[in-house]
Amino acid sequence: MSAPPRYLAGYPPALVEQVSSLMAQDRLAEVLLRKYPHAHAVRTDRALYDYVLALKNEYLRSAGPLSKVMFDSKLHDIRQALGTHTSISRVQGARLKTKREIRVAAVFREMPEEFLRMIVVH
Repeated sequence: MSAPPRYLAGYPPALVEQVSSLMAQDRLAEVLLRKYPHAHAVRTDRALYDYVLALKNEYLRSAGPLSKVMFDSKLHDIRQALGTHTSISRVQGARLKTKREIRVAAVFREMPEEFLRMIVVH
């Protein structure tokens, strides 16, 4: 049996074992589709930005504004991550400007809404 994916490292060993077993039997997709049969309607970067902004305004009103929210097709390959939240600081004159961006792996375009929400809020 192969090692579990790195993004499962923080989960309890029993859950990791269960997921690894389903992956080895090639049944993980079947189980997930049974539990979450419908995909979300968020398909474009603009729709993703609106979705994230609605969540931010509901739960994190005092947080700083987001500069960019997008689906990234290279994210899973390059950073071995399902999503990233980064702050980039730049000097503009005498001021320090900070831009915040959220990138979500493109694989979440066709996933159920529960998975997209999980990635966005983390």
